Amino acid sequence: MAADTKVQDELRAAILRGDFAPRQRLVEAELCEDFDAGRFAVRAALQALEAEGLVERQPNKGARIREITLAEAIEITEIRMVVEGLVASRAAERATPDDAARLRDIARRMRAAVKAGEPVVYSDLNADLHATLREIAQHETANRIIAQLHGQMVRHQFALSRVPGRSAVSLVQHENIVKAVVARDPGEAEAAMRLHIASVIDALRSMH
Repeated sequence: MAADTKVQDELRAAILRGDFAPRQRLVEAELCEDFDAGRFAVRAALQALEAEGLVERQPNKGARIREITLAEAIEITEIRMVVEGLVASRAAERATPDDAARLRDIARRMRAAVKAGEPVVYSDLNADLHATLREIAQHETANRIIAQLHGQMVRHQFALSRVPGRSAVSLVQHENIVKAVVARDPGEAEAAMRLHIASVIDALRSMH
């Protein structure tokens, strides 16, 4: 079972890195060689990643990387708005002084990245901030849902991070989220997160 999970984790990471193109066929024999695994482990990994929405199977053709349309990406982000709003609210309820210091530090580095014109650094810090909020919130079901939704959204999020001026817009929104969580105001934290994700939806729609 551990070996099966290893192949699944490695294949998922490769998909999220963009090692495979949307709709690219996944040949079992090649995957066995690439991941030094048996067919049973590869098939189990493909089945698990199909359930996560990263892979799709076609009758008589096998598995391929599932392409997420922009319309579907918007629907996924609408779900994220609700779930991440819950996470922000829960984080505000549970945040300790140490948690507050960590969040402030990430926000400070995000502002420095925007000022220095470093979108890749900013994008990494953005992911770090959301992950820290989930860690503070300790809502396992929400975390699991968000992880699955993120996997399906990764290509669109990469494109979004390259939109000129996007980092500066989202920076203020993230700072407002941090401010509300640090102030231990659940209602304001949820509202700030929802406003941020709504902005992401608007940005995605503008990419049509």
